[in-house]
Amino acid sequence: MALDKIEVEKVLNEIRPSLQFDGGDVELVNILDDGTVNVRLQGACAGCMGSMMTLKGGIERILKERIPGVKEVNAVN
Repeated sequence: MALDKIEVEKVLNEIRPSLQFDGGDVELVNILDDGTVNVRLQGACAGCMGSMMTLKGGIERILKERIPGVKEVNAVN
């Protein structure tokens, strides 16, 4: 079952204010058939030392909790 882009965007929009508060942002790049969500970290998040923690411990964790079928989230350029 393919993931719904609108649902993924909805969850990212809930996460976005926290990222923007620290000068960053996240953009949905694409969703693969295997449940992988590719995002682009922007602003302060793009070069932050803690970006992997933000990606895996924050964005990926929340997407997996809220959307069945999300297997992993990766940052792409």
